[in-house]
Amino acid sequence: MSNSLKSTLWWIFAIIFTIAIASYQRMTGPTYPVKGKTALNGKTIQYQLIRTAETGKDAEISISVHDTAVKGTIVYKRFKSHDSLIHAAMTRAIDTAYFPSFGNMMKMMKHQPRDYKLDTTLKFMMPQQPAAGKMQYSIELSKQQEKVNLTDKPVVMRFKGPVPAWVLIPHILLMFLAMLFSTRAGIEAIRRGKRTYLYALMTLIFFIPGGLILGPVVQKFAFDAYWTGWPFGHDLTDNKTALAVLGWLIAVIKLRKNPTTRGWVIAAAIILLVVYMVPHSVLGSEIDYTQQPK
Repeated sequence: MSNSLKSTLWWIFAIIFTIAIASYQRMTGPTYPVKGKTALNGKTIQYQLIRTAETGKDAEISISVHDTAVKGTIVYKRFKSHDSLIHAAMTRAIDTAYFPSFGNMMKMMKHQPRDYKLDTTLKFMMPQQPAAGKMQYSIELSKQQEKVNLTDKPVVMRFKGPVPAWVLIPHILLMFLAMLFSTRAGIEAIRRGKRTYLYALMTLIFFIPGGLILGPVVQKFAFDAYWTGWPFGHDLTDNKTALAVLGWLIAVIKLRKNPTTRGWVIAAAIILLVVYMVPHSVLGSEIDYTQQPK
């Protein structure tokens, strides 16, 4: 097998591996929806409960339930607060698209009755919170005498400010490329390849602007703070990013001084891998309502 073919295969592996790690981080993070299914009166109901929402508007929590006899109750309060739990009924809406005028009433008569049934979605609008404010909620579905709770413990959702695409997309792209070149550099170091230093340098080139420049900018838009890691806070995302960048900075410096010190590259690649395995946004910005005046 030629060296060029081997290199191509290693790149393919690195790409697949990076995509898998990025997917794992997203799916295990605290903002990924809570998904599942339950049974009520012998019928299966699937649900997807949100754990993140944008500031400036109430957040819609919805569950698709085709049986209109099923009722939903949501129990919620501000997370980390002394608030009492609030019980509220989830609502079903009637499609009123054709009702406002006589003309639309005539249009309604030309359509089949199936176009004017009750909405199959149970909804509730969670009151908006400031950036980093969290709400906890649980949902109970009932029909006649049978009841079921969707989750064993309350779902916690966090509000964040909208992040412009011109910041978010480059941030995600650069972080992906940093992980990709980190993986490839680690492989090259193990194989004692000639491009170890090049791939290590490219990792650092992508990682610094992606993690230390655009990362804080994204956080500023989302939570009105550039940096909440050490020494200003305990944000695990900020801390692990700083640790990984430091690891790669040391690896590049060591490798430049002595091209045979490949162990530093392998160590830096492992550190970044461990960093990516830690769910994103864990111990992130949040408002502690118990510390605010009543």
